[in-house]
Amino acid sequence: MVKIFDLYETENLVVNDPGLKRVINLKPKLVLKSHGRARGKFAQTKINLVERLANLIAVPGHRNKKHIVMTSLASGKYSTNMKVVLKAFRIIEDKTKENPVQVLVKAVETASPREEVTTIEYGGAKYPQAVDCSPSRRIAITLRLIVHGAYDKAFGKKTKIEEALANEIILAAQGSGDSAAVKKKEELEKSANSAR
Repeated sequence: MVKIFDLYETENLVVNDPGLKRVINLKPKLVLKSHGRARGKFAQTKINLVERLANLIAVPGHRNKKHIVMTSLASGKYSTNMKVVLKAFRIIEDKTKENPVQVLVKAVETASPREEVTTIEYGGAKYPQAVDCSPSRRIAITLRLIVHGAYDKAFGKKTKIEEALANEIILAAQGSGDSAAVKKKEELEKSANSAR
């Protein structure tokens, strides 16, 4: 049986959210490296969830088209990014005594926003309008928020990025208000509710 990095099995993992079932890819591979080959429609759904998380670590501070946080970790090197993820997974396994990939899936399910706000122009005026999030966008937003939350807790502080990432994933899986991803999800859904 093939395991992710020969460490974590994905056979018995459960995705409870029916909307995310078909877009969360948990296909086991020894080395999660797509080499950017996944292109075309719904290409992101062909990339393993763990690899998507590692790819986002390469660009930690990308917020609103500006790089606010830049660190030495943002080198874009696959090995550097994956080391951070693997160390974070070890910390998650020690703390929760569960499969860290299952904890990540639970975090994505819990912290993914179901609605967001877009701007529509009507008669020269712009209005905020609540829209439903597509399943693939829900995952993309959540993974980005988890990485941003981890970098905010680690940048310029004593906490290492691996510990911050592990804590952020655990808190998001529990649905805790201390998680940056869960906080942002609640903000997005609240603003969508008022823009209905």
